[in-house]
Amino acid sequence: MDRDSIYRCEGVPSIAEQLAGKAPQTQFGRAMEPLGVELILANSPQAKGRVERMNGVLQDRLVKALRLAGIHDLERANRFLAEEFLPAFNRKFNVAAASPVDVHQAVPRHLDEVLSWEEERVVQGDWTVACGGQWYQLDRQHEALSLVRRKVIVRSLRDGPVQLGYRGQKLKWRELPGRRERVQARRVKARRPAVPPPSSHPWRRLGVGVGQEYWRGVKAQGRAMRAAARLGSRDSGRPSLRSGLPASRNPSRGNRTTNNNQPRGHSLVS
Repeated sequence: MDRDSIYRCEGVPSIAEQLAGKAPQTQFGRAMEPLGVELILANSPQAKGRVERMNGVLQDRLVKALRLAGIHDLERANRFLAEEFLPAFNRKFNVAAASPVDVHQAVPRHLDEVLSWEEERVVQGDWTVACGGQWYQLDRQHEALSLVRRKVIVRSLRDGPVQLGYRGQKLKWRELPGRRERVQARRVKARRPAVPPPSSHPWRRLGVGVGQEYWRGVKAQGRAMRAAARLGSRDSGRPSLRSGLPASRNPSRGNRTTNNNQPRGHSLVS
């Protein structure tokens, strides 16, 4: 066959197709696979010799035969093709097979399901499936399959019916007139009344249960104590207790002494 979009797909293969080593398929290619039909795409009309020769014969001889028979409507043309043209054409060009053994495969039992239109759809949290503008509600008997967030096959048959399937199993469903409004049931929990802990509670003794106000007061008190300690060390001329150095003799000049004969620095003798 030619390389028409009916027979070949130019889409990017999905991850599952890449892992399976398969190329993306059209609906026609997907239907031919279970029938055992291999699609050979031709790059030129000459590669389809038998098909193109037959098309040329039908477009040339059949048109002339219809004109000579005076046929101008479709019904008479189909009857002429089956009763007169094809029998005469086969008697002239028919060639017997090399072997009389019939190696054709049997027709599948569900040929109407094979020659159908299939789409993959994801099951929503409320067990509904949307496809082609229609909404389908799955039956509760399929709860054991855990179909939520899983992909199911929506199959549209040629004569109109719709089937839903999952891993070869047909699902029961009912059609919805429209999209169901999702109602989120909120569970209202009974709140316990707020009871403050007693005074003997460890949180009370440690000050944890008092809250942010308590800790703000503790931090403010600590800042005030540190500020007072720094102010007192400047007034007395004594270094901070963390420095580990003794106090200076002259508070106004720090470590220097008023006597030039005395060495500078700290003395252990007061």
